[in-house]
Amino acid sequence: MALYDLGIIGAGNMAEAIARGVIRSALLRPDQIIAADVNPARRQMFSEQLDVKAVESNADAAHYARTLLLSVKPQHMADALATVAGVMRPDALVISIAAGTTTEFIEHHLGGRGKPRVVRAMPNTPMLLGEGMTAVAPGANATPDDVGRARRVFESAGAVIEVDESLIDAVTAVSGSGPAYFFYLAEQMIAAGEAMGFTPEQARTLVARTAVGAAKMLAESTESPQELRRKVTSPGGTTEAAIRHMESQRVGDAIREAVRAAERRGKELSK
Repeated sequence: MALYDLGIIGAGNMAEAIARGVIRSALLRPDQIIAADVNPARRQMFSEQLDVKAVESNADAAHYARTLLLSVKPQHMADALATVAGVMRPDALVISIAAGTTTEFIEHHLGGRGKPRVVRAMPNTPMLLGEGMTAVAPGANATPDDVGRARRVFESAGAVIEVDESLIDAVTAVSGSGPAYFFYLAEQMIAAGEAMGFTPEQARTLVARTAVGAAKMLAESTESPQELRRKVTSPGGTTEAAIRHMESQRVGDAIREAVRAAERRGKELSK
């Protein structure tokens, strides 16, 4: 079997987003990627839609990969590492996107392979559209070149920052889980629009285009969110009425507490 530049262990939605990103950007060709998953439907998707070789065995993917992407649920990580530890290339770079799974944990379970080079990453689902946000953190044995290789994988479908691993749980809470917070807000705004008389399609369009425009303004402006909000909030106007109500309900506190709850859960998963 040929050598592959990227081997994927766990061909779920995030792995799909990453694969689509590296293919779309021409960082890798489909024939340079191999993906393993126990789910036949996921293997079929990778094979038919992405033209990527898909196998059932983790060991088959790990044995032939220069870079190994671990994209399994945290509770399945130990088992996945056990299946690849004895067969992966000794010079392979390991990139993990599992929440709550430390590089130390991975290094320990791959310990029979010398000093495994591990980079931990936390991407988010907008990678599917080339608008992802990823933070990467090197493990004890990872080199600057390893971090650079990991960055290129995720930069193929979005922006990347490098952080200390102690902040990865916070990254998970802010940007990893972050899209769900925006979807939740959109869900409530759409429901309010429908209650005021819009059709579901009209409400969705109003909210979705508002979200796209506001996000673009935030991303491209040098002004703070507070200043951008101030410019929309006329004294005594409709926006001020809405903001005052949210403040009276302590919505800001609830959002901050929710993000911290996500961070705490990430730390719990690592224990």
